[in-house]
Amino acid sequence: MYTTKFIAFRALLACLAAGFYLQSAQASIAIEQWTQASGAQVFLATSPAIPMVDVQLDFDAGSRRDPPAQMGLASSMAGQISNGVRAANGEAALDENALGEAWADLGASFGASASTDRLSFSLRSLTYPDLLQKAAQLAARQIALPAFAAPLWERDRKRSIAALAEANTKPATVAGRAFAKAVYGRHPYGYEPTAQSLQAISVADMQAFHMASVLPCRAKVSIVGALNKTQADALVSTLLARLPQGAQGAACPALPAVPEVAPLTQASEQRIAFHSAQAHVYVGQPGYARRDADFFALTVGNYVLGGGGFVSRLTAEVREKRGLSYSVYSYFNPGLHAGAFSLGLQTRPDQAAQALQVAREVLAKFVREGPTEAELQAAKNNLIGGFGLRIDSNRKLLDNIANIAWNGLPLSYLDTWTQQVDKLTVADIKAAFARKLQPEKMATVVLGAGE
Repeated sequence: MYTTKFIAFRALLACLAAGFYLQSAQASIAIEQWTQASGAQVFLATSPAIPMVDVQLDFDAGSRRDPPAQMGLASSMAGQISNGVRAANGEAALDENALGEAWADLGASFGASASTDRLSFSLRSLTYPDLLQKAAQLAARQIALPAFAAPLWERDRKRSIAALAEANTKPATVAGRAFAKAVYGRHPYGYEPTAQSLQAISVADMQAFHMASVLPCRAKVSIVGALNKTQADALVSTLLARLPQGAQGAACPALPAVPEVAPLTQASEQRIAFHSAQAHVYVGQPGYARRDADFFALTVGNYVLGGGGFVSRLTAEVREKRGLSYSVYSYFNPGLHAGAFSLGLQTRPDQAAQALQVAREVLAKFVREGPTEAELQAAKNNLIGGFGLRIDSNRKLLDNIANIAWNGLPLSYLDTWTQQVDKLTVADIKAAFARKLQPEKMATVVLGAGE
């Protein structure tokens, strides 16, 4: 007689032997979408090559929902999800060790994490009916019935506070926090946990946050794997079955509105004394929300400016021509609100002023003129040619589908991605950068350059 663990192990070996299924080989990626009676929104891409499924459940419970006095609440709550589940319906409680063993026996994995915008639960399991059902039921307990044990939170809080103290000795951390505060001001995107805010969080606070946030009507569930719609719908129902179920047809309770990120009204510059072999330089401002229609123009344009590594303009001017920095970059970080546009570099302290000046000049010129035709074509070729690498595994495809689900993007988003890139013109990119960036009003942080 074979045990569950042996069956799972044998199946995993078979999957590995079969190799990875390349989604890019598909002519198109069909995404099915429907809403359950509970209000949960489901997004499915069937991938039948191997008997496996990846699931991500997202809830509007990221750090932007942290109370100002309890920064770190969302991430701390997510971190406690793996520390055990409560007893219920005749099932015994499981501590963190028993929970880990249960997942190992199933050959499956489950986890929770919190970003600025969302709380995410992730499940990976083989799709053999007996294994998947057991994995879904165990995941449902973890989603709905986390133990939130006070002794374990005390242990983990001490670890988190110690990690914060260590991080505060690192120049990149100190500079990055100062930059986030300068860009976001009082917006939650600029929140950072502190020892004091973590001390203010209790297990009761986590329980209350969980009960208010993790509801079926708030769930956006993304699925990639060897399941059809009927099977996927049943899986989602099982995963959400232990959560409080509202009255059918009733509206989901509204969450408090989160304000938009305020634009910067004037330039600022902050110099931070810090003993460091390298000066850390950051320049930036609020950028744009992910749903913005300029997304493709800004993505392609930033590849030319500073996102393309050694072929970017910033690298050419700051590193190659002048030798002022080993690496220099720029990127946008869009979310539900306007995430930061950041330009960053490290350089010798005595070269910081010159490197900053050159980087500012390159940025201002790019916003003013946009890319050349040759630069634009090279960026298109690279991004279009590399598109397949964005979806060449179930996990990567799941990330993309969760992005579609969370940001309300068209279901055809992946099918039209390369066309959206290819049709861009120099004028499109120039206009988009002019709408979004104001180099004369950016925040600058320089750490470790001396006087």
